[in-house]
Amino acid sequence: MISIEGLSKVFSLNQKDIKAVDSLTLNIEDGDIYGVIGYSGAGKSTFVRLINRLEEPTSGKVTIGDQVITELNKTDLRVARQDIGMIFQHFNLLWSRTVEDNIGFPLEIAGVDKQERKRRVNELIGLVGLEGREKSYPSQLSGGQKQRVGIARALANSPKVLLCDEATSALDPETTNQILSLLQDINEKLNLTIILITHEMHVIRKICNRVAVMEEGKVVEEGQVLDVFTNPKQSVTRKFVEQVMSSNEDSDMSTIVENYPDGVLYRIHFLGETTNQTLISQIAKQFSVDLNIIQGNITQTQAGSYGALVVQVTGNDSEIERTRSFIESQESVELEVIQHAK
Repeated sequence: MISIEGLSKVFSLNQKDIKAVDSLTLNIEDGDIYGVIGYSGAGKSTFVRLINRLEEPTSGKVTIGDQVITELNKTDLRVARQDIGMIFQHFNLLWSRTVEDNIGFPLEIAGVDKQERKRRVNELIGLVGLEGREKSYPSQLSGGQKQRVGIARALANSPKVLLCDEATSALDPETTNQILSLLQDINEKLNLTIILITHEMHVIRKICNRVAVMEEGKVVEEGQVLDVFTNPKQSVTRKFVEQVMSSNEDSDMSTIVENYPDGVLYRIHFLGETTNQTLISQIAKQFSVDLNIIQGNITQTQAGSYGALVVQVTGNDSEIERTRSFIESQESVELEVIQHAK
């Protein structure tokens, strides 16, 4: 487990003290993919750099396993950092070195012999999907390939923890998804604890199990990703959720009611493991009604799907009522009646 207790960082700027991280306390389980999200200036990047002491904390305690990182001297800290890999937004590669030399650089620093270094580098190149690019230089690589090199380099010393500071922010959406899938695969294969810093909620949604929301140096909300998405308590969290759940449902609803006057209109809310496709299929098979999906927004998290569909159900009154009872009986589904049958 990673235990963070009362962690603070104060910078002095123009004779003023600025609290970048303010009394932050978190526990992160081994093997978890833990997201930390916040807007620019929230303190999230400073926070992640405090974990491996690239920034020295003003106060507080960081413990990884049974080792108190914040109490180590410089010599012991250098050794401890071999168990903490880190990848960056702008890759931080050595431009005069090839892919294989970039990946092998931490092993070279650690004094690993040449033969073992070559074996490990080849293993990592296969892991991150860079076969055939061993002799390429960073200038010859795409953004996604550069980040794959950064990931492989961060894994060179077989760390227990991987810190990702805005690792996908410089990438296009398709490449972002590829890198996130790679991180998820690495997490599963190596049981590696990943702490992912981002300002993009879809990144959290795609691979994280838990999330902490930061604002002005503090964690203002924390919990399972699905819980935070479906019941955001803070205004900053709601803004992030809107990134992936943006919808004009409410403003469009009066138009929908006008355009679909027959039968009933339901808004069906899905939460967790329930899949909307299965429910709609079951209704079509079991009940003599016509069901028309008018509007919807369903998204996926690691814990399952959530979102809502607006549907029109037409048929005789008894079948519509049976359909309604069936929907209401389903676990993790909530039914809202928008318009009753006329």
